[in-house]
Amino acid sequence: MKLNCDMGESFGSWQKGMDAEVMPYIDMANIACGFHASDPMTMDLTVAMAKEYDVVIGAHPGYPDLLGFGRRTMQCSPQELKTLLIYQIAALDGICRTHSTRLSYVKPHGALYNQMMKDSEVLATVMAAIHAYDRELALVVLANGNRDKTQHLADQQGIALLFEAFADRAYDSNGYLAKRDQPGAVFNDIEQIEQQVLGIIHEGKVSTLDGGEIPLNADTICVHGDNAQAVAAVRHIRQTLAVSLIPPLTLQAQQ
Repeated sequence: MKLNCDMGESFGSWQKGMDAEVMPYIDMANIACGFHASDPMTMDLTVAMAKEYDVVIGAHPGYPDLLGFGRRTMQCSPQELKTLLIYQIAALDGICRTHSTRLSYVKPHGALYNQMMKDSEVLATVMAAIHAYDRELALVVLANGNRDKTQHLADQQGIALLFEAFADRAYDSNGYLAKRDQPGAVFNDIEQIEQQVLGIIHEGKVSTLDGGEIPLNADTICVHGDNAQAVAAVRHIRQTLAVSLIPPLTLQAQQ
């Protein structure tokens, strides 16, 4: 089971996240591409750091929404969204190439990620953008009850998928991430995070906010490192995975 983390989300003098502290403990770095966060220097520094720790690099594109941190849904035509995605993916890929490395996957950010999981037209557009740019790139999607439907659409587009679960986010009864403004939507307690991770890797399920359970078959777990407590949680999750002796997903950095 691989750990992925959103990285490189600082912008100019505004700093977000503790990338240097988190990078040694993760397997996959989802690097922001400048639209919802980041800038060219931040992207360059984050790519260099990922390469130093042999971390697989993925593009983390979002809506052009720096003020809202990409968490506000925007209405884009399919062609506009496709072009916005190709622009961001290509920008990060260009920086990767200057470091003699390259992208392995794409994970949309925030509102775009949530929207594509609920709107098949948006999901198809995201897949089409990846296919147009580099069909060898995998797409990270939410692991939930729609897995077969999502896989079928990916097969039609010729896109590989990585299904992801979240260590520190609550789920609603439909298998989607609970909205951040809901009480209990974001976990801060390390024991609660560990319990969810163990449920994912050993039982293939998570508890929902309403007290139910949903099946969940994931390839990778998303963690966050945007404060000291979160970094401690990432370290704890890494130790939990090591003790659990879970065989790793075959996904090698392309260098």
